[in-house]
Amino acid sequence: MLAFVNHVSLLFLEYNTFVLVEKYNNLYLLFLAGIFAYLNYRVPRTRKEIFDTLVKGLQRLEYRGYDSAGVGVDGPRKNDNGDNVNICLIKKRGKVKALDEELYKNDSIDLDIELDTHFGIAHTRWATHGEPNAVNCHPHRSDKNNEFVVIHNGIITNYKELRKYLKSKGYKFESETDTEVIPKLIKYVYDNSENDYVSFSTLVERVIQQLEGAFALVFKSIHFPGEAVATRRGSPLLIGVRSKYELSMEQIPIQYNSTGELLINLNRVDSTVALHSVSDRKAVEFFFASDASAIIEHTNKVIYLRDDDIAAVAQGKLSLHRMSRCAGEDPNRAIQTLQMELQQIMKGNFKAFMQKEIFEQPESVFNTMRGRICFETNTVVLGGLKDHLKEIRRCRRLILIGCGTSFHAGVATRQILEELTELPVMVELASDFLDRITPVFRDDVCFFISQSGETADTLMTLRYCQGRGALTVGITNTVGSSISRETDCGVHINAGPEIGVASTKAYTSQFVALTMFGLMMSEDRISLQKRRLEIINGLRMLPGLIKEVLTLDDQIKTIASELYQQRSLLVMGRGYNYATCMEGALKIKEITYMHSEGILAGELKHGPLALIDKHMPVIMIIMKDACYTKCHNALQQVTARQGRPIILCCQDDPEITKNAYKTIELPQTVDCLQGVLSVIPLQLMSFHLAVLRGYDVSHQAPMVLCYSRQQS
Repeated sequence: MLAFVNHVSLLFLEYNTFVLVEKYNNLYLLFLAGIFAYLNYRVPRTRKEIFDTLVKGLQRLEYRGYDSAGVGVDGPRKNDNGDNVNICLIKKRGKVKALDEELYKNDSIDLDIELDTHFGIAHTRWATHGEPNAVNCHPHRSDKNNEFVVIHNGIITNYKELRKYLKSKGYKFESETDTEVIPKLIKYVYDNSENDYVSFSTLVERVIQQLEGAFALVFKSIHFPGEAVATRRGSPLLIGVRSKYELSMEQIPIQYNSTGELLINLNRVDSTVALHSVSDRKAVEFFFASDASAIIEHTNKVIYLRDDDIAAVAQGKLSLHRMSRCAGEDPNRAIQTLQMELQQIMKGNFKAFMQKEIFEQPESVFNTMRGRICFETNTVVLGGLKDHLKEIRRCRRLILIGCGTSFHAGVATRQILEELTELPVMVELASDFLDRITPVFRDDVCFFISQSGETADTLMTLRYCQGRGALTVGITNTVGSSISRETDCGVHINAGPEIGVASTKAYTSQFVALTMFGLMMSEDRISLQKRRLEIINGLRMLPGLIKEVLTLDDQIKTIASELYQQRSLLVMGRGYNYATCMEGALKIKEITYMHSEGILAGELKHGPLALIDKHMPVIMIIMKDACYTKCHNALQQVTARQGRPIILCCQDDPEITKNAYKTIELPQTVDCLQGVLSVIPLQLMSFHLAVLRGYDVSHQAPMVLCYSRQQS
């Protein structure tokens, strides 16, 4: 139990809903929005420059999906010490552009005034509680005086209990959100503190101990001018650091509280771990964001926060602390150097990030293979796995775990992994895996596939499997992510930043990375050498074949122009291409808001055939592989019901062409890699359908990440 006991903790004991911060007992949802904050210490900036920095940070996060935006900055009033004593909140429904215009309509704010030290926060919101409007928009405040304000990504599951209690204490709520309980709660803790002085980070620590759910939080307060506190649990958050002076350390030690009572006082030099010399407080800037894409134009030096880290900046110094240290936990947080460049996150000549990333796949697939496959010697080495290869070869089974697109990457490679490893391979949805309390054994090897490395269900499943002694392997695209840190070993797919809401290049790179794992596992199997050489040659040709598929873009756009007014679309295939059907259907649903379903062609006569008629658009994937004849039989069933199939097929296949309404002819590669080529027309199709249906592809609704029950 926590050492400190006050009115808040007693409340939760009374209502039997108090939980420790490590425990997640409830089902809840995590929605992607955008956090950006900027603190300049002894770096003079005009208020206009600060506004511009905040707005540009939000614009870098627009791809995440949102419906409103807001900022919080120091207002014009100052006390006798020259400190700002009020916070100005400006919030607007709609695009960041509308917020930008609103900022310059406020006549009470002097845009030209220069501020030596200032902390500003900004947020884009996707509505989860309450309709999109200025009141429900972030930042949220503690009271009409804006004593405490907060921006939040995630969801608070016990907000109803908190809201009820705070109302009973006289706190008035103005929004319909779950987030508003957080600034109200920190004011309650501040008002009822037992000491005259309690540090900002202490207040935040006491607050997050009462919160259930997922969150990334950044706090600002008039009581702590020029200070910032940030924390996370389940939602990503990182801090960028910029200074013209060289940083004095490459790692920041974590301060732990073994007794349960907070020892840190940020006003005391001896209790603060600084990035710079304590005796010489040098100019420095800090950037807080939910995604590195908002920071990279300012600095490439970042610190990734982990769950329940509390980061505080006071007097230009950054400190990190936690309540306690877990066994085997690294007591430092490394200052990492981002490898991405600003031009990587710019759209260039493309209409949307999604389109750009589809066309980047020749390079992203090549980068996944680069330095790992030697085509001269036909060898594959995945450096992150080589030390564990003997243990993996002795395992009972492989379990591939993911959500959405990452799950489909597992389905796409299951068959070739079974063939090359000669091990049973399970592919599991992370949420379902936890719901079933699936048996996991010490001799299992569990792969956790996630583009971001922060997918909530997948992360919870990782911890579940670790608790049962399985070897854990991460397949991620994000260095420093939770999954890449917490797994025993893993592979970074090196696809580059994926800004678009709909994952495209990460899918094909995950596909290739898992295939390479199978090749590495089978290197000493004499009976499989011919098959291995066939696949390695296929991988060598793959980037060029992807470029060839991308030349079909205009043809696919023409087909999309005939389909965009339809209400539903079926995608069917079997064998290696079943995963392609599911992934293509997901892209169509996700981006176009059009119903789409991926159907296993072998199950056509067991129900789905009833949907087929001349009005139902059908896309079929029929390649020259082991399932060719079976898929041809499914085609006959579709045409017998007057269906008008659009067929993805191999070049020069007249037998298929004569039975198709339209064909998209693709180059042929080895069967287990064909899915990389056949998914690209479906990615392009979903993009063009969305544009034709009038949707802003760059700002579509994000995928929802589901948290499930974690075993205590």
